[in-house]
Amino acid sequence: MAALLLLASTAVGRDIGPQSQASREQVEKLVGLWKDHFAGADSLQERRTAFRALMEATPGPTRIQVRQVDADGVDAELMWPARLHHPIGQRVILYIHGGGFSGGSIRTHSLLAGSLAKAASSDVFLIDYRLMPEYGYPAQINDALTAYRWLLDNGYRSENVVVAGDGAGGNIAIETVLRQIQAAKPLPAAVIALSPITDLAATGGSMATNAESDSLVDKARIETLRKTYLGSRSPADPRVSPLYADMTGFPPLLLQVGSGEVLLDDTLRLADKARQAGVDVTTEVWPGMPHQWQLFPSLLDDADRSSQNIAEFAIRHFADKPQE
Repeated sequence: MAALLLLASTAVGRDIGPQSQASREQVEKLVGLWKDHFAGADSLQERRTAFRALMEATPGPTRIQVRQVDADGVDAELMWPARLHHPIGQRVILYIHGGGFSGGSIRTHSLLAGSLAKAASSDVFLIDYRLMPEYGYPAQINDALTAYRWLLDNGYRSENVVVAGDGAGGNIAIETVLRQIQAAKPLPAAVIALSPITDLAATGGSMATNAESDSLVDKARIETLRKTYLGSRSPADPRVSPLYADMTGFPPLLLQVGSGEVLLDDTLRLADKARQAGVDVTTEVWPGMPHQWQLFPSLLDDADRSSQNIAEFAIRHFADKPQE
């Protein structure tokens, strides 16, 4: 019985280990930078500009090659490791950036994307989808779906495609795959969602219990995003909030979230619902990590660690594994 319980517990979550003092100090420095850049940035456009300025101060990716792509009207960059033996076009991670449906870009997420390309020996397809307030729902999901289907139409087999995203991008990634399920179309090998917004109704208990520990996201911000993104549409609509969707038939799913995020329960409740629907779910709760910590490997040692876990998860699920 003890062995069975151990197996069950490892299926529920992956032990990350305690946060080190060095990690706490690194996070404190990052949060300070974040606050400095976002001070006085209240509107969606101001926050978009602040996010861009913050990320432009970080290093860009190295040792990768990049090609600009028009994916049936969706701007994208296809990047891959600058290694001669890398078989371009065999494996790909479709990455959908976060930024509250209103910010983020190829530039803000290029360092993470480049890191994943090298660690997973894979192409990474990083897209620029339409943003609100200029474009509301469902433009963002439609663009991601267009990009996914473009990959399938241009030589990538679905079993060698992993769909990933963070924050709002995690929401879009999950909803994109749910639409493929509903249309009975080919599904990716796996999905990776980093601190995804799964409940635009913001009913998770951590919206309140982690309000003090999360200095980057709060319930009021989620409600502002919801109103602009959805208009009069219900936030409990499963087509906008994956928490309310039927997850039956969903591909293997990796979820990462920081222990102090207000989005913690968005992740954990989705994990439970997906697991109950028979989905193979891996959940990682990272002690002390702030929202979008994976974007900052130049500042956080744990960003490198978490990105390595993401790459290893992708490799495990690609049909064609990288050759050593």
